[in-house]
Amino acid sequence: MTSTSVQSIARSFAQPSSSATHDVTNQAPPLAPYDASADTALLEGLRREGAGWAEADVRRIGLLAGGAEAQEWGELANRHEPVLRTHDRYGHRVDEVDFHPSWHELMRVAVAEGLAGAPWADDRPGAHVARTAGGLVWGHSEAGHGCPTSMTYAAVPALRREPGLAKVYEPLLTSREYDPGLREPTSKRGLLAGMGMTEKQGGSDVRTNTTAATPTAEPGVYTLRGHKWFTSAPMCDVFLVLAQAPGGLSCFLVPRVLPDGTRNTFRVQRLKDKLGNRSNASSEPEFDGTVAWLVGPEGQGVKTIIEMVNCTRLDCVMSSATLMRKTLVEAGHHVRHRGAFGALLMDQPLMRNVLADLALESEAATTLTLRLAGAADRAVRGDAGEQAFRRIATAVGKYWVTKRGPAFTAEALECLGGNGYVEDSGMPRHYREAPLLSIWEGSGNVNALDVLRALTRDPATADALFAELALAEGADARLDSAVTRLRTLLGEATPAGARRLVEQMALTLQASLLVRHAPPAVADAFCATRLSGDWGHAFGTLPGGADMDGILERSLGL
Repeated sequence: MTSTSVQSIARSFAQPSSSATHDVTNQAPPLAPYDASADTALLEGLRREGAGWAEADVRRIGLLAGGAEAQEWGELANRHEPVLRTHDRYGHRVDEVDFHPSWHELMRVAVAEGLAGAPWADDRPGAHVARTAGGLVWGHSEAGHGCPTSMTYAAVPALRREPGLAKVYEPLLTSREYDPGLREPTSKRGLLAGMGMTEKQGGSDVRTNTTAATPTAEPGVYTLRGHKWFTSAPMCDVFLVLAQAPGGLSCFLVPRVLPDGTRNTFRVQRLKDKLGNRSNASSEPEFDGTVAWLVGPEGQGVKTIIEMVNCTRLDCVMSSATLMRKTLVEAGHHVRHRGAFGALLMDQPLMRNVLADLALESEAATTLTLRLAGAADRAVRGDAGEQAFRRIATAVGKYWVTKRGPAFTAEALECLGGNGYVEDSGMPRHYREAPLLSIWEGSGNVNALDVLRALTRDPATADALFAELALAEGADARLDSAVTRLRTLLGEATPAGARRLVEQMALTLQASLLVRHAPPAVADAFCATRLSGDWGHAFGTLPGGADMDGILERSLGL
């Protein structure tokens, strides 16, 4: 071949043509900006549960959460993971964790919007519902930073068991100012709280904890010695910690910085290398002569901290419902723009079946979340019936909604095909996050058995649940049959059958809420599939008679 022909060939490759292989077609544009609050079921639930006054704020947060800037914060906070610094350059122990600036932006907004402790300082009925609705939309930005805001929210009712401590710390825990950095707590504009319960030898079996609490000469003041296995958000200002006092397992308040400005002993041994939730630091702290204040009586640590657990369990339900909605929105956006086999995906009958099935699951999760938030709000205000309902229904919701999350996010990811499997789609991050919510604050077995304990120790909880179900009595024969089956299962309940019982409770409760509050297209399809068994074993198996168009129009406008 001559040099002239080689040059000619090279020129032909170098010159662009209209058929260049890098032309991009048939790809969905970026989703952001979008409105994360554009969710009919969420807004209806917000109004129904007594917080309609917060709708303007929820809509504003939704626009912010779906904006390009907040979406980028979420991506950056997970790409640049927290880094532990045990010592400073001179060799002094500091035990600090450095976060990317995007983490601090996410935290700043969350705290300012009242998603941490603020509802406890708000006397308006529905304040806790408003917070939950805000979390359902702000969670579209990023999931990991919801951990410290959740724990801060949950710490307040537990701390109230010790009025003297609550008087000092509650005004700062309910503040709307994010003030990072380790300093003497009362010198700050706002505080964050964490919790330290589990240890390596016991996990959820916290009564086997070995961390020892030794009384000092000062009443109510102890020193701790031990090692915690999972303590998330170690840069919080104060922690509620379980330890063995002379009178038994007890709850203590542990500040990172003592009143005299010196660092309390809180040695962070390492950060956990987790499957997901990677923007959030989870640590193993060691206590050695660590100063702590007793919260509640000695020997009543579980009873004291259980109120914190009830609150964080609600947030696990909320976060799982948020992930469902977020990934459903991503899938719906993709199918609007992606074509295959001669039509847009949104017009392919089987894809519409999949999306409609996912939309049913998402609406049921969101509706139940807001009902639980309403119960929490009214329980705080002294409603005994709602207290009993909350006691059982929160554990039921925690078990079921968080269990559905991984399968849901996997199916939503699959709607994007290979595009959903690559990191820069964001879907793998959501998929890795989903199992966390079933594990934290008690895994599936722990919550199922907790439901059995509640039924045994407090019969009022069963009465409250069936009173709730009775509100839909006669509206749907399938639901009535499910309630009858549930009563039978309740009479035969055993520990080995706890999951089966709680699953039936959850599905029956979700169905009753949808029958009462959702359009017929949604309620009918849910009852037909989840209660009557006219369904397969995977999403996308709705029966032919389901009003898929009605479901998709309500959920996604498709």
